[in-house]
Amino acid sequence: MKLVVLLAAYLVRRRLDARDLWALDPFWRAWFQRTGQATAGKEQRIIRGLMMVLLPAVLVFAIDWELRGTVTGLWLKVPECLLLILLIGAPGWQNSLRAYGEAWQRGDMQGAWHIVRHYLPAQERGGALSPDDMHRSLSRALIAEHYERYFLMVFWYVVGGIGTTLLVAGLLALRNHWPQQPARRRYAAMVEVIGWIPSRLLAITFGVAGDLGGWQAGVLTRVRLSARELLFRTAETALTGYALNPSRFEQLHPDEWRAFGARSLAGVRGLLTRSMLVWICLVALLVIAGWA
Repeated sequence: MKLVVLLAAYLVRRRLDARDLWALDPFWRAWFQRTGQATAGKEQRIIRGLMMVLLPAVLVFAIDWELRGTVTGLWLKVPECLLLILLIGAPGWQNSLRAYGEAWQRGDMQGAWHIVRHYLPAQERGGALSPDDMHRSLSRALIAEHYERYFLMVFWYVVGGIGTTLLVAGLLALRNHWPQQPARRRYAAMVEVIGWIPSRLLAITFGVAGDLGGWQAGVLTRVRLSARELLFRTAETALTGYALNPSRFEQLHPDEWRAFGARSLAGVRGLLTRSMLVWICLVALLVIAGWA
């Protein structure tokens, strides 16, 4: 049943993402803003935030465990599937990326930057970014967002169930939306820890789903490399045609430069989609073997 729930949640979430529906971030942000205020000098404390996500996760885990022996499988999996649909997904990207590709096609780099600037890290939102830097930064953010909102969730759902998935989603929300910046940095370190194995697994999957001949496995040995940078580097080598190297592409194909933005993002999204199919097939094998 876990495979059925995962497939159903993934297919429904993809459709919701295309329509920018059921985003959970506003809920997390409002909840933390109301209850996450800290006194002066204690902004770095993380206990209150951890309890705000740990208690609901433990409650969901306990309910799931208690009902397994008393409720038929289908009725238990329906609310689990609905909760998983809420926890995964990256709504809002599709329309923005389409508009970005159209702006790139027109040669309107300033307009392209205005469309996607809110996806870029704060330190990279300067209007003076070159097209190369802007596109690489956007691609890095796209890969990281889909890794965290899909692959990280799927990994922990398969390993630990829906309660663990809720806890992981809560940690991501604390890193992104907790009111105190010093505490956010500590939550970010926790996210890196829980994502160390799934990020390496996804980096390997890029080689399977992409260009295995060009994919470079050596980067996996860099233990201290963040998941964000690791996945970008491995995706860059797994994609053909210099899809994540704008300057090199422009040198080789100057006549096709204006089509690069949309083509590159289509390549990245295709790689992510194929990688998820690989993961689903792997989950299916684990289910057949009785390990999931």
